[in-house]
Amino acid sequence: MTKNLLFLTSLIFLTSLISACSRNNNDDKLQVGVVLGVGGEKDKSFNEYTLQGAQEGAKITGLDFSYINSNSISDFEKNIETQISEGIDLVITVGFLMSDATAAMAKKYPKVKFVIIDSAYPPNNDGVDPYTKDLKNVTSLMFAEDQAGYLAGTLAACVSETNKIATVSGQEIPPVKRFVTGFQNGAKKVNPKIVTLNQYSSDFNDPVTGKNVGKNFITQGADVIFGVGGNTGNGGILAAKEAGKKAIGVDVDQYYSYPEVKEALITSAIKNIDIATIKAVKDFAAGQLKPGIQLATIENGGVGLAPYHEWDAKISQACKDKVKEAENAIKINPNITMESK
Repeated sequence: MTKNLLFLTSLIFLTSLISACSRNNNDDKLQVGVVLGVGGEKDKSFNEYTLQGAQEGAKITGLDFSYINSNSISDFEKNIETQISEGIDLVITVGFLMSDATAAMAKKYPKVKFVIIDSAYPPNNDGVDPYTKDLKNVTSLMFAEDQAGYLAGTLAACVSETNKIATVSGQEIPPVKRFVTGFQNGAKKVNPKIVTLNQYSSDFNDPVTGKNVGKNFITQGADVIFGVGGNTGNGGILAAKEAGKKAIGVDVDQYYSYPEVKEALITSAIKNIDIATIKAVKDFAAGQLKPGIQLATIENGGVGLAPYHEWDAKISQACKDKVKEAENAIKINPNITMESK
């Protein structure tokens, strides 16, 4: 009886030890979490492809993964805090609007790594690089939207028959403004007399307003619509499609992400968000994620134009050549995209 009791006690102890070891192993497994912007996981561009990249990166590296949607700006800090409370080791935040929340949480949790898409932090008032001090746990993935926009504007001006083109934009924040400025400058380089219409919105997730803005621009004579604002911009693209006009997608190749309008899309001004995010997760898993700014450009293949797809045979070789010339010009002098015309 004593021997049986001793055996049973030993068995219980061994089982408990194995269980504890198992919990410790799970706890030790690195975790990646994404906090999405207000556009949501089905915005057909920015949030959706960041999420895809993070998921793919986690899968490749064998890391645990989770994400959380944000309904408003007031959710950002709360959602980041929720992810961290659940044991997340790398938090990926999506969009310029998350700048303040990300910085605040990075300072509060210095042992957690952060990657933020589309926001770079300038030097402090004392001239110190924040990535070497308060934000040494933050990596900013930035994209030269003006360069992709410049190529899109070059193409739009070349194919326009009315000499009027338009941008249906999201909030007036730096990444969106860079797209719009680059687009307008590229267009004016091709045709100095072209009319470039634009309207910003207060929301990235308002396709109804975006569609109405697009319709208004089409009524004014615009025959190419560039959607630069998540689901709001998507509304403008839909207006172009329904009116039989040309459209240009944004952030990703929307021929695939927004197939409902693919016949109208002559191209998309793309930022390889998913690829950049995959790389960041892989670097994190390997212990090689460095603080600071990583900039994607035409020169390094991080931004550019998507294929012309169904429009390839309809776009003249002369227009294709102008896009190629613009690409080469940017490589020589990247500043041309933001110079006032």
